[in-house]
Amino acid sequence: MTFCIGIKTKHGIVGLSDTRITSGNETTTSKKLYTVNKKRHSFFIMTSGLRSVRDKAITYFGELIEKEDDSFDKLYKAVNGFADQVKRVAGEDMDSLEKSGFSFNLYSIIGGQLEEDSEPKLYLLYPQGNWIEIRQGTPFVIIGNTGFGNPVLRRSLKYEEPLYFALKSAFLAFDATRISANDVDYPIDTVILENDSYHVIENRFEQHELNHLSEFWNNSLKRAIHKLPADILKKAFFHEEIEESE
Repeated sequence: MTFCIGIKTKHGIVGLSDTRITSGNETTTSKKLYTVNKKRHSFFIMTSGLRSVRDKAITYFGELIEKEDDSFDKLYKAVNGFADQVKRVAGEDMDSLEKSGFSFNLYSIIGGQLEEDSEPKLYLLYPQGNWIEIRQGTPFVIIGNTGFGNPVLRRSLKYEEPLYFALKSAFLAFDATRISANDVDYPIDTVILENDSYHVIENRFEQHELNHLSEFWNNSLKRAIHKLPADILKKAFFHEEIEESE
């Protein structure tokens, strides 16, 4: 499984992905992030799904970028270009994969800002090649293992938050998923794209660098539970006679 998250705020875009690859009983580490940085032309792709499908689609897209990248002046055009390669791989491999018991399940988060984009854009691309844009109403999207990271984001994250706050929220969503699912793990890759910077900043973090954040969050949650003004819940420890009406 995978954990990849993209967050769009009024200040730009944050992305974070794990690197755990699970195949049967084997576990390896592999990058799930692809970036392009050119003058006034920067974007990234994060993927979840079968590694072979991902690598093939990215390889095809890399060739397309070499030949036609200058024709992409808005991010949705690059998204369409990648979608075409995903559909191309589906046409080549889907039948044989399904006959072998595998699903063609390549989901992608694509974020960036190209020359004619008024601001950074963030998209979710489905395996079928269609996409949606992530907007301020729900300013984040997760692919892969989606359930465990949602609560902290829905409780805390707003479109107006600074990028640093968004990055911390993304980490906590990853940490919740890592604790709950053994197929999501370190190291993690991050991307930051500030409004009108046209440059994706990419970094990798190992577990030993961030362990103190997990410990701080765990301890903070415990203290918050102890301090929760929940006297009404003490009622649960006492038997209450309930009169039955005739």
